[in-house]
Amino acid sequence: MIWVLTAIIVLLSAVLLYMQWRNAELMVKMRKEQFDESVLRSLDQASHDLERDETFRYLEAIVRNHEEELHSAAHQTEPLSLHKPNSSDTLIIFQPQRLPLSGQLPMIGLRPRTSSPPLSLSFLEAVQSAYTYQRSVLDEVIYTILYNASEDDLSHRLNTGMLDSYLSDALKRNGVNIPFHFRVETAEGVEVFRCSEYDSTGSGNSYTQTLFRNDPVAKMGVVKVHFPTMGQYIWGVARTMTPMMGFTFLLLLIFCFTVWQLARQKKVSEMKNDFINNMTHEFKTPLASISLAAQMLSDKSVTKTEKMYENLAGIITNESRRLRFQVEKVLQMSLFDHDNIRLKTEELDANAMLESVINTFQLRIKQSGGQVETRIEAYNPFIYGDEMHLTNVFFNLMDNAVKYAKPDEGLHLLIHTANVGDNFQLSIQDNGIGIQKGDLSHIFERFYRVHTGNQHNVKGFGLGLAYVHTIIGLHHGKIKVESEYGQGTCFIITLPNVRDEE
Repeated sequence: MIWVLTAIIVLLSAVLLYMQWRNAELMVKMRKEQFDESVLRSLDQASHDLERDETFRYLEAIVRNHEEELHSAAHQTEPLSLHKPNSSDTLIIFQPQRLPLSGQLPMIGLRPRTSSPPLSLSFLEAVQSAYTYQRSVLDEVIYTILYNASEDDLSHRLNTGMLDSYLSDALKRNGVNIPFHFRVETAEGVEVFRCSEYDSTGSGNSYTQTLFRNDPVAKMGVVKVHFPTMGQYIWGVARTMTPMMGFTFLLLLIFCFTVWQLARQKKVSEMKNDFINNMTHEFKTPLASISLAAQMLSDKSVTKTEKMYENLAGIITNESRRLRFQVEKVLQMSLFDHDNIRLKTEELDANAMLESVINTFQLRIKQSGGQVETRIEAYNPFIYGDEMHLTNVFFNLMDNAVKYAKPDEGLHLLIHTANVGDNFQLSIQDNGIGIQKGDLSHIFERFYRVHTGNQHNVKGFGLGLAYVHTIIGLHHGKIKVESEYGQGTCFIITLPNVRDEE
């Protein structure tokens, strides 16, 4: 049920995170589209204002020059008499004004006298024809003026200060209030102007607009506007979503960590229960043997011989030693919880220590129908270490091989020593039942045993390999295990050699 609930909560949290991310992504997309539209509209308005301003300035210059020419001619010729129109004449009024960008010319107002008789149709057609002709002539004049204006170089026609002002005003009117930089170039790509802060990198933050669009293509200009902080502006809309996503993800991590801790504690609890069950069994057997021997010694109805006394005393001694050894193993492991272990290091001959342990185990292995093969090939067996703890390490590994031997096949134990670089290497290989891959990563944990529960075909507390791993680590060595289930196991220990001081 815990794992089912965990899977449901993880799934719901993942869906919630996805929905939050999609919502933030949608908000960013909408902000980007709005920003693009505002910038493009602003650039179009700025280009329109710049072109209109140039047209006005050019026409004003032409009018000014024409007035100067007329003023100069007036001083050189005699004044002309002005004709005062009578009341029956049609008054033609020219109303000067700035030309709109659409190219339409100002209308010429005709004010006929109100008291005059109705005009004939032929006269109106003649006036309309004359007006159309005069307007076409005037259009041609205006277009010629504008075309002549485009003949100047873009660098002469461009007023960068005015362009900057137009861009700034247009962007503010459209709600874009972030810094920008721009550059101007010709249609051929020749740079005309560049802001000192303009950065050509980050093309996604740049926008392009054509200048003087009514000019010939070769005379047009291009302005490129760059917004260095556009990314921050766009993603700023999702700023409120980021903490929510972060808190949701943090809660998911905390929940997963809590479930992992619960599963780990459950596993530790199971291993401790196995440890208590196995410890009870381990202590029960020698205690029962000692109790039985003591009863026989105290039973007066049984005739005791000297040989019988020796046998009973040997049973009590052996079982007491066995019981003491098991208690010492538990006490030794308890020391590691408080970092109270102390090593008495000295220079040791690892080959000699190993042969002593092999001689002790030789009889036990042979009684079970097994054999020990040794290959002592380490030419430099000297290491720094604690003799008692390293002896226990060798003993535990060999005892482990005996415990996990195949019941229907004699144990074959191969012990090999060698030198690898500046290290002493020991390998202990057996042909036992082996270890499954799922157990290999846990065999050095305390209380862990491959056989759990009340199965006592293999005795032990699950402390031996944990003790071995700890002792080897304290000696600055390494231990690894290679095993194939049903084929056997090989433990490889590497310890640093004693280095000669020069």
